[in-house]
Amino acid sequence: MGICLSQQIKAENTFFSGTEVNSRNVSGDGGQLSNSSSKVSSASIPQTPRSQGEILQSSNLKNFTFAELKSATRNFRPDSVLGEGGFGSVFKGWIDEQSLAASKPGAGMVVAVKRLNQDGWQGHKEWLAEINYLGQLRHRNLVKLIGYCLEDDHRLLVYEFMPKGSMENHLFRRGTYFQPLSWNLRIKIALGAARGLAFLHGAETKVIYRDFKTSNILLDSNYNAKLSDFGLARDGPTGDKSHVSTRVMGTYGYAAPEYLSTGHLTAKSDVYSFGVVLLEILTGKKAIDKNRPTGEHNLVEWAKPYLTNKRRIFRVLDSRLEGQYSLGRAMKLANLALQCLSIEPKLRPTMDEVVTALEQLHNSKDAEPKNEKKESHSNRQGNPNIGPRYCRSSSEETPRRVTSYPRPSTSQLYA
Repeated sequence: MGICLSQQIKAENTFFSGTEVNSRNVSGDGGQLSNSSSKVSSASIPQTPRSQGEILQSSNLKNFTFAELKSATRNFRPDSVLGEGGFGSVFKGWIDEQSLAASKPGAGMVVAVKRLNQDGWQGHKEWLAEINYLGQLRHRNLVKLIGYCLEDDHRLLVYEFMPKGSMENHLFRRGTYFQPLSWNLRIKIALGAARGLAFLHGAETKVIYRDFKTSNILLDSNYNAKLSDFGLARDGPTGDKSHVSTRVMGTYGYAAPEYLSTGHLTAKSDVYSFGVVLLEILTGKKAIDKNRPTGEHNLVEWAKPYLTNKRRIFRVLDSRLEGQYSLGRAMKLANLALQCLSIEPKLRPTMDEVVTALEQLHNSKDAEPKNEKKESHSNRQGNPNIGPRYCRSSSEETPRRVTSYPRPSTSQLYA
């Protein structure tokens, strides 16, 4: 079931949209993975649970009562709100680290409690999809789901708290709470997110995330990236099937063109979305922003022509990164983004290959041949608007106290 590009796409401000529930019972230990591996520790994958009861029973999560979560969040007080979206609101709460019982504010473990609006349009399926995947998948680059609540009309999810909020906030927001991410931190976060996607795409897991974007990349206190919001996730194709046919859902600006036009979903759809995020990392600009000048609204369409030229690339690079990277490293990251954004899905790398490329970039020494330095110097003399091509890498940022949580800023699309 597909949708043509010419058909109208309704937009909503929300974290995620609807999905069908269909997943495998998989558990894996992210700590046992190699840097580019996607293996899980389970030797075999049980048959997909279908009913709500089977999904909840197989999730290995705590079943909270509504009263417990009401107490943990101080009765869902407005000053406890961490973020809001089409699903409802996310509240800061506290639970005992051992018993997981509600505790007093400031005592025990901090958690994020997502409360679904009773009249929210995402509905029950998305709540169940989150449990279906995050209740069974374990990896250091996936956000940890601790428990859930299903009581009368109340549907809630309890996650580990991510102190640094979302990558989206750090890339695009201005203010004292969100200092610009350094080059090194951007590469570190991209690598962590890539490892999370590589795990999902692994031979035993075979999950397509379907909504990869900066607002769904959460950061812990050390800027380690973890993927969140699995309401749109789908099982990948099995057997001799090349794709999954589904309704077109996701976020405008991130969805792969072949998925938009046919409804055919593959792991390479996620790779395209990753390429869009790499462009956001390079440029510091959002995938879609109608406040930018005409011709620059769509980041991919505007930036791609500049990425292959050593002189023109500086027109799109984030000026806040000046002096933190070499031309060689910038070109390597731009080339990786271009590969991920290939119109032909078969030409896009796998996420394992992306992880390998980012590991090399992350571990490489920031040095360039003398002739590139000389060329850089002459270019700067001829064009004062071009920033330095080479400078010593900056150290990572000094952590700041940030207690905000991702808030939606892009529009969802669905058909």
